[in-house]
Amino acid sequence: QVQLVESGGGLVQAGGSLRLSCAASGNIDSINSMGWYRQAPGNQRELVARIPSYGNTVYADSVKGRFTISRDNAKNMVYLQMNSLKPEDTAVYLCNAMTWKHHWGQGTQVTVSS
Repeated sequence: QVQLVESGGGLVQAGGSLRLSCAASGNIDSINSMGWYRQAPGNQRELVARIPSYGNTVYADSVKGRFTISRDNAKNMVYLQMNSLKPEDTAVYLCNAMTWKHHWGQGTQVTVSS
């Protein structure tokens, strides 16, 4: 099993920045990729960014050029640097780890005011 704990959400004005962190524990060696998803009220959960153990990162078109995902394997951490935030980025952001199944954190709220 893999446990994920997010931190770093909050309230920020449009144009501002936030950095989300996710700490992974448990069966770390089984993780193939890690990523961030988000879910706004009334919307489906959507992929924001994904970083595999090997290969290229993937970003949603809506965040390309503004968000950067990174991973520190030594610390079992994954980060999401979010710049030039927009009100439409407001959502609960969830850390995800892929083994043979999806593992999820509890989520952290990001609110961007206009």
